[in-house]
Formats: sequence, C-alpha cells, structure tokens
Amino acid sequence: MRTIKSVNPATNELLKEFDTITPDALQAVIAKADEAFKAWKETSFAERAAILNKAADLMMSKQRYYAELITLEMGKKIMESLAEVEFSSEYFRYYANNAEALLADKKIDTPLGDSWLSYEPIGVLLSIQPWNFPYYQVLRVAAPQLMAGNAMILKHASNVPQCAEAISDILSEAGLPNGVFTNIYLPGSEVELLLDDPRIKGVMFTGSEKAGASIASAAGRNIKKATLELGGSDPLIILDDADIDAAFSAAIYGRLYNAGQACVSPKRIIIQESVAEKFLEKATAIFDTLKMGDPMDPETDIPPLSSESSVEEILIQIERAVLEGARLIRGGYRSDRKGAYIEPAILTDITPGMTAFKEEIFGPVLMIYKVKDEREAISLANATDFGLGGAVFGSNARAIAIARKIESGMVYVNTLTAASPERPFGGTKNSGFGREQSEAGIMEFVNVKNIVVANGARRDH
Repeated sequence: MRTIKSVNPATNELLKEFDTITPDALQAVIAKADEAFKAWKETSFAERAAILNKAADLMMSKQRYYAELITLEMGKKIMESLAEVEFSSEYFRYYANNAEALLADKKIDTPLGDSWLSYEPIGVLLSIQPWNFPYYQVLRVAAPQLMAGNAMILKHASNVPQCAEAISDILSEAGLPNGVFTNIYLPGSEVELLLDDPRIKGVMFTGSEKAGASIASAAGRNIKKATLELGGSDPLIILDDADIDAAFSAAIYGRLYNAGQACVSPKRIIIQESVAEKFLEKATAIFDTLKMGDPMDPETDIPPLSSESSVEEILIQIERAVLEGARLIRGGYRSDRKGAYIEPAILTDITPGMTAFKEEIFGPVLMIYKVKDEREAISLANATDFGLGGAVFGSNARAIAIARKIESGMVYVNTLTAASPERPFGGTKNSGFGREQSEAGIMEFVNVKNIVVANGARRDH
C-alpha cells in the first residue's frame, strides 16, 4: 500500500502516514459525491449557511490546534498559522452570509418579455490545492462552491495530509452531509484520471505551471470547466516619491512572509535609483538581525521551508543566478540547523538574460532591480511570463497611473497584494485563468441560465 507522509520540516521527522486511496474506493467516493450532490443542490441557502457558519465557529474554537497542524506540517511560523486559521474561517462566514444575494436571479431588460438569469450548481468539483496555505487555499474555493450547491472532492498537497483531514472533519462535525465534501489521498500522477470521469464536472487547481498545463489539457479534453492559479513573479515598484520607510518595510516583510512561499509575495523589488542604495542598506541591516529558529516559537523570524526538496531547489536557483552574473549580497546558503532551513538571500544585478530573471523563486530570496524612471519600471514589471499580482508605492495619482499599466490580475497601491473574500483573486498570462473569491469566484462553477418568458406571460416573482 502506498502512503502519504506528514513530515515536520523543522526536524525532518516523520509525524504520520496515510494510505492512498485504492481505485475501487475512489470510484465509491465519486459515486457518493454524485449522489450527495443531488440532495445538496436542493437544500436551501439558509441550511447551507447554518452549516458553514458552524464550521467557522468550530475552526475558531480550536484555533491553536489547527494552527499547530499547519506549523508542524509545512513549517509556517505559529503566529502566521494562527492568522491563517482566523482569515480562513472568514471565508466560511462571508459566503454563508452573502451567497444567496450573489446568486439571486438577475432581471434582464428585453423587448421579448420577462427575462432573467438563474445561477445553478453544476455537480461534483475536483479541488487540487497546494501546501503553502493549507486551509485558506482550500476554503477560498470550497466555501463559495458549497454555498452554490456543488459537491467537492479535495486532493490536497501530499505534505499536508493532517490539515486536509482537519478541514474534512470540521465540515463533517458542522453537519455537512456525507459525500458533499470528501478528502482523498491520491498521488499527483493519478489526478488526471479523475477528470476522465463524467461525474466530475470541473476542476480548480493551484500549483506549478507544468502541472497546471497538464490539468488544463485533461479538462479541455473532457470539455470541463477549469480555473488555474499558477504562481507569479510579482513586481513591487518603489517610486522616488513614495513613503520610503513604509515602502521598504512592506517590501522586506512581504518577501519574508510565509518564508517567501506565497504566490503573491513581492518577488521582484523594482526601485528607482535615487532611493535604491538606501533600500539596500535597510534590507541588509534587517537581514543581519533575523532570528532563525523553531516555528512554534513566536520570537522566530525565519522558520524552515516546507521541505528538504524546497531547500535544494532554491539553493540551485541561487547558485545558478550567481554563476550567470548576479550578485549575492546576503545569505543564500543552507543553515547548519537540523531541518529544512535556508539563510534568506538578497540578490542584485539580475539581467534579462539570466534564468533568475524569468523564473519564480519560491522562498526567502529578495531580488532587487534598479531603474531610472517609471517607464523603465513598468517595462521591467511586465517583462515576465507571469501576471498574478503586484504593488506600486508612490504618490497616489502617479502610482495608480502605473498600476493601470501593469499586466496582472491584481495591483495594489501603497500596500501589499493581499487576499480577502470580497475581492477577486487570480491572474493573467502564465499565472493562469479564472477567478477565486468574491462574486467572480462563486460564478466560476455555476450554470448561468437565461430564462425568458414571452410577452403576454408574466413571471411569478
């Protein structure tokens, strides 16, 4: 029997093992989900909302327990894990309280007669989610789609199986009918087979470009809706008229948050030359004071990365950047601590011909680019295959004008790219397609049905 392993990256010690699902059991799960959907889609918004609100209550009643699971499985600092539990629970509440209004029939003015749009669930959805935000990534798609009346099968990242189990347990305890949400342990190599099953009606995926392209291909082959969030190389532009201290603090904090393992982390700091040296001085001074340690310790600044493989990949990326001509100012080497630790790095002098210019570095590596003016800043910001998020720090009018020219799904002015349930989340270019969160997110997997009643007949409202 193959297993999924939960390993503590702070110590590299095995925590727990889970058996992967057998082919026969997987077929039973899909059948159960398909059957459960038929009843769930007929439940009222009020009934669905009561379950999701209770799930939020349950999550917060054991906030510390659920936070520690995150920290144990992927190494997030405990204070960040506590915050993730809290803002994840808000997704349950937001959609519980707003889904009915978001999905209410919408009247269309037409000379033909009465016409309106009706929003209907489509069936069983496959959710494939990453490890970096083990609860948030799942709930930002699960909450809206469960409220819409869809059923869901979760295939979570293999290194956070306990977090995946916890979400399933919370929903079950909250009263969600059996089969409406099911967590499975399945090797990533076998996920595409699920999309060949006609009972699976759509897929939402967050992960790498390569895996996303494969998922999109399988979905397209089976004529199924898909949404993809494939990461990014987000620019953070600092103009010479910005609140420099605020901009510097945001750039450094944003890059180190979640140990740099966030899709919308500011991965490229693009800064005007007149203030670049001051930024570099501040960044190196802060990096020199950072405390590496146990992620359960609230005083720790630098926790482990999610796994040994993550450390190895980033070390290779840094070494290649230096070999190609980039300058390593600080860090960039493996710590002598036990566990998946790496000293946070600062890289400068990166040019378009280098690999580091093109790829995403998913870890605590601060890449600094100096530019002469805003035109060069915009050009550099857009010189990437990615287009997820971005930020511009400067006087409002100037920064807003630049934000409009950035090729990405989200641009934030004088603050970091962030997520909340009422705002859409998603990107363009190789960062994927489709939106999560907000009204846009809940609409991704509903059938938008136009009903028209000819003149002479009136709809009973």
